[in-house]
Amino acid sequence: MRLRNAALAVVSAVALVLAVPMSANAAAGDFLYKVGPFPGVPAGIADPESGKCINLPFTTEQDPGFAPENFTNSTATVFRDFDCSGDVFYVMNPGKRLGDRLKLRSVVFS
Repeated sequence: MRLRNAALAVVSAVALVLAVPMSANAAAGDFLYKVGPFPGVPAGIADPESGKCINLPFTTEQDPGFAPENFTNSTATVFRDFDCSGDVFYVMNPGKRLGDRLKLRSVVFS
């Protein structure tokens, strides 16, 4: 009888875990960059959504972002153009920092 109750408890726990909806996929952590004229003003996004192109706040055609730092737990692909378009992009692994010369306007996280 105890074995049956234990098995029922395990099956119930597994069913409960599978029934709870998963939270939206997000890259936990911060993605930082600078905007404006050099030396720039720090900007960033916290816990960005994965798989969705994000146009970086405060970036413009005249003043793109620069000096990105990927402190999320996901790979970030940064693009020079808005809407994650164009031929110029760079892949940033978690913890990666790129220099002031890199210009970016959008990013997508894996």
